[in-house]
Amino acid sequence: MHPLTLPAARGWHWLADGFRLFRQNHLMLTFLIVSYWMLMALVNVIPWIGTIASTLCIPAFSVSLMNACRNIEAGRPLAPPLLFSGFQSNLRSLLTLGAIYLVTTLAILALSALADDGALLRLMLAGQKPEEASVTDGSLLFATQIALALLCPLMMAYWYAPVLAAWHGFSPAKALFFSFFACARNWRAFLVYSLAILVVATLVPGLLLGILAAMLPDGAGLMTVLAMVLVVLVLAPTLFASFYVSYRDVFVASEADA
Repeated sequence: MHPLTLPAARGWHWLADGFRLFRQNHLMLTFLIVSYWMLMALVNVIPWIGTIASTLCIPAFSVSLMNACRNIEAGRPLAPPLLFSGFQSNLRSLLTLGAIYLVTTLAILALSALADDGALLRLMLAGQKPEEASVTDGSLLFATQIALALLCPLMMAYWYAPVLAAWHGFSPAKALFFSFFACARNWRAFLVYSLAILVVATLVPGLLLGILAAMLPDGAGLMTVLAMVLVVLVLAPTLFASFYVSYRDVFVASEADA
């Protein structure tokens, strides 16, 4: 399997095609994603164990949502049990991917602690508010920049890895390698994709909220909350669907060509 190298414009089409896929079965896809969020929130209530368990299960749940998107594209129905379908194929590799992600993320946060004495680490793991000194002297910002720079290649390695492990039987190492390689080859498309998400997630909601504030000055607060909830319930499923579209373009098309 060799990933294709796509033109930069495909990055915009991933988001647009993801929205079209979402529209085909918007209610059930939104239901599955909200159910996933609620389940993860409940598990995370358990101190330490909940965080570890939820992180280990992220790849399997990612595959479940990709299964939902694949069913939508194929015209097959969606049902609530589909949320756990990702646990039915190559689960050992998926849990291994979750473990690698957990350990690597902790290592990155530990490295960032060298810049701010652990302020970012405590904020991310324990929700502890950083001291004012770390904010004013810029050490927290510097630590955040270090973490983001190191998280970028990690996200590239994990972008397609769960699907490659579950759908193609790749080992964790092979899935991580192919995912990183595919993202690196398509960095132009991913750059356009990121910019498209930025525009849709910021400019469009801002314009919508501005219009609501002008039309309903007395009820602006309530309408703002309702509008943001609506935006999230549309944007989140669209993003998940766009993840599937990008996989289909990069890998499925290359298989067809081969």
